[in-house]
Amino acid sequence: METNHEKLSANTVGFCLLPSEIIQNILLHLALPDIICLKSVSRFVAGVISDQDFERAYNSQSRSSAWLFVYKKRWNRDAILHGFNDHSGRWFNFRVDGLLKPVICPGDHIYFLTASSNVFLFVSNTRRELLALDLGTKAVKTIPPSPLGPRGTSSWRRSGMKLKTDTWQSVEAREGLAEMPRVFQKEGGHVLLDAINGPYESTVTAVGLECGAYNNHAPIVLRPKFNPGPTDGLDRLQVYGDGNMLVVKSHGVDDAGVRMVSDIELWGGLRLNGSWQNWEVVSKVPRRIKEQIRKPYRAMRGCLERREGIIRAALVSNYDGLWDIIWLSYDTGRSLWTWLPLPDCEMKGLNMAGIAFSSGLTLP
Repeated sequence: METNHEKLSANTVGFCLLPSEIIQNILLHLALPDIICLKSVSRFVAGVISDQDFERAYNSQSRSSAWLFVYKKRWNRDAILHGFNDHSGRWFNFRVDGLLKPVICPGDHIYFLTASSNVFLFVSNTRRELLALDLGTKAVKTIPPSPLGPRGTSSWRRSGMKLKTDTWQSVEAREGLAEMPRVFQKEGGHVLLDAINGPYESTVTAVGLECGAYNNHAPIVLRPKFNPGPTDGLDRLQVYGDGNMLVVKSHGVDDAGVRMVSDIELWGGLRLNGSWQNWEVVSKVPRRIKEQIRKPYRAMRGCLERREGIIRAALVSNYDGLWDIIWLSYDTGRSLWTWLPLPDCEMKGLNMAGIAFSSGLTLP
């Protein structure tokens, strides 16, 4: 009987007979896990992928794609990092437990915090340490202790958390927008980090990204107010990230805690290149999309990111052990909402230990 590896090898032989231009074009549109799989079964394909011109072209194109990563595990058992790529339209499995094993202890509880390209940040709840894993090089290291001292998992799990550097830098932030440095006003010249999110007010820190910004320009503390209006008996979930907020309004359907989504609003207004505003409604998810995604749930959480004019939000809900993930995108330039249906990633009966968006994986 022919094995899967033999079938893949046979298909790869036929693939290699195609003109080189067509082969490169096909490879440029594959997700990194597929690239690595092909590279392992064909010397010819491996040679194409190893070419520096192809590597530059692939990495440049890959950065425009988006990934949603979900870390799931059984209690005290192996964990799997699932990644969904918007260009491929399917889930990929990343067995990171073996890569993390050298730096964790038996029985240690690991949670996924955030990711940036090939680098993934985890936290050990037992040892209260941060772990950085590079999927490209398969290298993992323990981040030196924070200047703030040891912190539990709940202290690290902040919405909109960003991974920008592998060294700690400490600087005291200042209040208000007086004498705003130009480095903060440039598009993409800063990130907005959510420090405290209350029901009616948030504390957001603006941090400059240009070289020397940490030393020459102190981060700025912003305190936008939030006026949600009357609740009308609806529950409200607020998901934050990159100076934006998704407000999910739900109503109860029974006395057992089951709820259904009634409305989803996108709030913004945190502009550093114009007049400062409090939180204000930017847009609402259209009714046709709400009707497609509306399902009963008991618990829900989410994550949100803004990159290159696109705001992406993921809402993860649980209903009696069944998980559902909703991917919504809002194009700020065209004022257009889209819903990206996700196939099941087989999470029934498992625990979710982290979720985050990231830019595309790249060739090391």
